Amino acid sequence: MANFPLRSMTGFARARRALGDSELVVSVKTLNHRALDIHVHAPSVADAFENAVRTLVKSRLGRGHVEVRIALPQGSTQGTSAALNRTLLNEYLAAFRQAAAEHSLSTQPDLNAALRIPGMFGEGESSELPPGAEAALLDALSAALDELNVFREREGAAIAADMRGNNTRLSSVADEMQSLRANAQEVFQNRLNERLKDLLKGVQADPQRLAQEAAVLADRSDIGEELARLRIHSGQLAVLLDSGGEAGKKVDFLLQEMNRETNTILSKTSGAGEVGLKITELALSAKAAIEKIREQSLNLE
Repeated sequence: MANFPLRSMTGFARARRALGDSELVVSVKTLNHRALDIHVHAPSVADAFENAVRTLVKSRLGRGHVEVRIALPQGSTQGTSAALNRTLLNEYLAAFRQAAAEHSLSTQPDLNAALRIPGMFGEGESSELPPGAEAALLDALSAALDELNVFREREGAAIAADMRGNNTRLSSVADEMQSLRANAQEVFQNRLNERLKDLLKGVQADPQRLAQEAAVLADRSDIGEELARLRIHSGQLAVLLDSGGEAGKKVDFLLQEMNRETNTILSKTSGAGEVGLKITELALSAKAAIEKIREQSLNLE
């Protein structure tokens, strides 16, 4: 399937085509789903066309729960029309009366309820579609899928615009954290030096060794790598949104990585004083933007 603009996974479309003296109606409804999940609902007389229907759907859609409904009016078939399943009706009535007798109930079966039982009506054995039925059916389905994708692409454009806005905010937050990073490192190292002096008060220790250990610990608290990766992922997300196609799963993976980086930033800056609190506030803002992007990405094909 060729590349296409970003599309939502939700939509609905319907198409009609002449069939004999009447017409057939094909409707397609799609909902969110992790894969392409196709369900075809049609009279049994159209069973021979199901593989062709599925093949056509697969050629136009890449992901989502898809319901294809095919309505064939009575005037489009030849032979007997829907017939009452008398055997099933008799069995139902017999079972109803037996249960009523066993429980000493003075009640009568509801015929309207009985007629709504699945299988109570069936198509006549000689029922068949007129010539050209498959071509008309697939033509209607093709038109419905085209209309559906126009709708899904319009919805996809709106989703992508919202995601771009949140991604821009995320990138801006990362820039703010980067500008605070140097101050946070200085604060953290000073606090660490003071704590080491308190712990080693009265104990002889090599000042150079203490400085080296403090530098190592301070380096481990640095958020430079996490910020770099966060900004790279933000750039990759922007590229995906501009590239189109089936981007939903790729976006989901990127968002998991971005969320992991922000969690690490939060864990590293907990002891960096007021600067650390500011970075924490910004990291929480980044997580909120990531979550908003994730919520929207769930709708993407």
